[in-house]
Amino acid sequence: MNKIYNPKFEDWSEVLKRPTQTFSEVEETVKGIFKEVQQKGDQAVLKYTSLFDGINLTNFVVPQNEIDTAINEIASDLKSAISLAKSNIEKFHTSQRTTKIEVETTKGVMCWQEKRSIQRVGLYIPGGSAPLFSTVLMLAVPAKIAGCKEIVLCTPPDKKGSINPTILFAAQLCGVTKIYKIGGIQAIAAMTFGTESIEKVYKIFGPGNQFVTIAKQYASQLGVAIDMPAGPSELLVFADESAIPSFVASDLLSQAEHGKDSQVILVTTSKNVLNDVEQEIYKQLEVLPRKEIAQVAINNSKLIFVDNDENALKLINEYGPEHFIICAKNEDYFLNNIENAGSIFIGNYTPESAGDYASGTNHTLPTNGYSKSYSGVNLDSFLKAMTFQKISKEGIINIGKSIELMAEAEGLQAHKNAVTLRLNKITNKQTNKI
Repeated sequence: MNKIYNPKFEDWSEVLKRPTQTFSEVEETVKGIFKEVQQKGDQAVLKYTSLFDGINLTNFVVPQNEIDTAINEIASDLKSAISLAKSNIEKFHTSQRTTKIEVETTKGVMCWQEKRSIQRVGLYIPGGSAPLFSTVLMLAVPAKIAGCKEIVLCTPPDKKGSINPTILFAAQLCGVTKIYKIGGIQAIAAMTFGTESIEKVYKIFGPGNQFVTIAKQYASQLGVAIDMPAGPSELLVFADESAIPSFVASDLLSQAEHGKDSQVILVTTSKNVLNDVEQEIYKQLEVLPRKEIAQVAINNSKLIFVDNDENALKLINEYGPEHFIICAKNEDYFLNNIENAGSIFIGNYTPESAGDYASGTNHTLPTNGYSKSYSGVNLDSFLKAMTFQKISKEGIINIGKSIELMAEAEGLQAHKNAVTLRLNKITNKQTNKI
């Protein structure tokens, strides 16, 4: 791994660089596929499914009998594990519900806010060598709690044209309404425009590779909202001498095995910890089934030594990791001062894997430094906050003059007139009564 000691501030941007392609490097591919899907619909989706997934399909929709068959293939203990995770995710996300907020801002002026669900959402679930059925739970559970009427799921088929049974089980368990055998850029394009078979959605959720991430960003320019830019996985661990090196190494490898473009970073104030973690990484790497993938990610990763907690925290906030693990005697310092991170894991016995699966928090998180401005998926991601107001005669009298003055100052006479007419009406009625 790349070992770096006390990097200078002016070098941080290079030290913390992610191993990802830029939008410009793949945007022509994305735009070309989007254009074709928009023009040719299902025909284009079939073409790219054949090209990228190596399977010729005639129908994208997963029928109920295929779901039922898949469910019967899953071992009962795995079903129980998935159900436990669903329960914890439900508990955590249900607790995020908020009530109507109502306030009388001025006598006679009532304002309130209510949250309503997004009617139709699209979930993208990566498949391939690691079918992420856990992501179905992370997205479909809060969508269901929020009350989304249509929950559309797209995931790539295997070479036989099938979907991993665990994805189908999780989708059925969580109330997904439609499942399609589509992956990659073409899936995002299909949900963006709609085709003969696939519904256009209002918001797209879910992680993916760099092509899916950029496809989502492009979709957001075409009138479809997205959860966040969520690309290749990343993890940063801060560990001092109180950390257990084997645990730290296992956490770093847990993210490295996601994909060759993943990135993991250790920041430490102990050279002994740095060396011990490096030895543990290579020891544990040897027995991993996904060693080849993890090895490439490890080659892109860093072991960084800094001489104090303050510099460590500055470096971490500059990086803005998707996942951040704190193994430190002075954990409160990091907890109280971390500003940029998607999800935070505290202590030697809190593996990042817990958040990926079953603790209850959501694992769909901003990557590539977007934690500086984006939140991870939560219940509010599937809701819209709508504001309401009702003004009485007394209320418009109380604020009317201020509205007239402000509208006139901005040169918007029609705005002023909308108030003046009402005030005159009220004044005339009051005068007539006298």
